[in-house]
Amino acid sequence: MTDTTPTRIAIVSAGLGDPSTTTMLATRLGEATQRALADLGRTATVDPIELRPLAHDVATHLVTRVAPPALDDAHRRLTTADAIVAVTPVFTMSYSGLFKSFIDGIAERELAGIPTLLGATGGTVRHSMVVDTALRPLFAYLGAVVAPTGVFAATEDWGQDAALQSRIDRAGRELARLVTQMPRAAKVDPFDAESDDFEDFASLLGR
Repeated sequence: MTDTTPTRIAIVSAGLGDPSTTTMLATRLGEATQRALADLGRTATVDPIELRPLAHDVATHLVTRVAPPALDDAHRRLTTADAIVAVTPVFTMSYSGLFKSFIDGIAERELAGIPTLLGATGGTVRHSMVVDTALRPLFAYLGAVVAPTGVFAATEDWGQDAALQSRIDRAGRELARLVTQMPRAAKVDPFDAESDDFEDFASLLGR
């Protein structure tokens, strides 16, 4: 039977302003991916995860190691998504502290195997390498499957919409292909006694 469940794309934006060019770029990347998936015969929904309203929760998690409910829900939505679009503003030639702190709160390997599209925004094109020098290594370490094209949008790019949209569309098509070629395996709950992968404590002790 064909799986007709829509692909869910988690859209992570670390934009600090309101409105925010970071959120604008993240939204357009998500829309481009939806269109590309539709061209491939797949429906998709987007699940926006704005980090600005979660800033206090992220800080609380850093110092207490206990995620408040809203942050815990955001982490869950991200790690169970079928695909991810992650966009951050650039500060001092790297991702923002809020973006990194949010990602640091996710357990290791929770993003493994998830097709991911990366983007960043900054004042000038001098920061454009951040996608490849900072973001790509971070998500590769986490095991995500990163799309070849990352999209950086400088302030001047918003006045050249056709050129920016061309890069956005290309990246969206790449993410859509990854989604269709590499479907995610369902996560196994190690504490589910009905699962074939369940091991009771006695067997782990070799008894």
